[in-house]
Amino acid sequence: MIAVLGRTVSLPLRRRIGQVVLSLAVILSGVGAVAAGPAASAARSARPAGWISTWGGSAMSPSALVSTVQTLDDQTVRNIVHTSVGGTALRIRVSNAFGDRTVTIAAATVARQASGAEINPATVHALTFGGHRSLRLPRGAAALSDPVRMTVPALSNLAVSLYLPDATGPATYHQDAQQTNYLAAGDRTAATGADAFGTTVGTWFFLDAVQVRTTASGAILAVGDSITDGFNSTVDANNRWPDVLARRLAAHHGRDAPAVVNEGISGNRVLSDSVCLGEDLLSRLRRDAFSQPGARAMVLLEGVNDLGFSQLPDADCSAPNTNVTPDQLIRAYREVIHQAHARGLRIYGGTILPFRGATYWDSAAEQKRLVVNDWIRGSRAFDGVVDFAAVMAAPGDPELLNPAFDSGDHLHPNDAGYAAMAAAVERAL
Repeated sequence: MIAVLGRTVSLPLRRRIGQVVLSLAVILSGVGAVAAGPAASAARSARPAGWISTWGGSAMSPSALVSTVQTLDDQTVRNIVHTSVGGTALRIRVSNAFGDRTVTIAAATVARQASGAEINPATVHALTFGGHRSLRLPRGAAALSDPVRMTVPALSNLAVSLYLPDATGPATYHQDAQQTNYLAAGDRTAATGADAFGTTVGTWFFLDAVQVRTTASGAILAVGDSITDGFNSTVDANNRWPDVLARRLAAHHGRDAPAVVNEGISGNRVLSDSVCLGEDLLSRLRRDAFSQPGARAMVLLEGVNDLGFSQLPDADCSAPNTNVTPDQLIRAYREVIHQAHARGLRIYGGTILPFRGATYWDSAAEQKRLVVNDWIRGSRAFDGVVDFAAVMAAPGDPELLNPAFDSGDHLHPNDAGYAAMAAAVERAL
């Protein structure tokens, strides 16, 4: 039977008392601080293995306004993804959330990337769905593959290859991957060399999650816009702040480190849909965040696009640019917090980074940012706060992104800036 997903199973609701500062172990296990020495080793060995998302890529509707490829036909896509934690088995989730027809996946494989489109022959595994090599994925649906037994290293690149034999129509994708992915004609899912993959794309197609069977201590969801998506980080270097956070946690906690799952969408807004920048945050939370197995905590950083686009006239790529107020954003944050707590997640609010000098900045947007950030810091509505605004501001000028962290557009960090953000999240946790 094919595991077509239609709902999210809620985690038990956890009681909240004020705003509590907790250790990483408390956040993810709910049982108190990790003991040292033999007791810690015993706790690790006693923890049962379960399914946890090690990677995510929020599904989006393809748009010619931002992508040169919106449909596939008799082609193999080789999606390159970066794990956060490892495991002893793997399964993938494929999504046709934004399709207009049933899509056939005639073959699928997973392997460890060697270089570019080349994969390690010894690690190639065929994927099946309900025992079948092919899958017919209805419009709007998602499906899990059958588990495959394989060693999945933490902090490593996998190649997930999908063969689409027929015209897919609008191909559900994640537009801003900050990763080189590959297309080939015909079924090249088992091809180990790179020769057949003559086309490169900067998007992931049809794949929105990779899950591993592991004893790792749950997952942290990074939910946000382009700053979480890693825009203007070095392509193929895995320097988005969630990637850097995963490396820091692995260095400090070893096998006990949680997964970090990136559910950012470049250009995304809390309150407004866009034809090319994803569904609004409130609409996509269930599919992108709450459906991830093993989730224990969420870091939310979103709102700068709501404020910035408020200052611009309507444009093709962004749905009507309504004049969003701080109160509207705050009400939306409260709803996200409510939904997260209802599913047993702790949620950390990130203050909006300074962005003076960016295309859509003006004094009105700045005043709104200050009001919103003051509320995030002082309301005690979140379980904790990551004060990105303070960490990333230029010395002596809190309206400006620190030049040492600025990728050049005064909005998005560079690699050093994303590393500073990851450090701030680890401290907050």
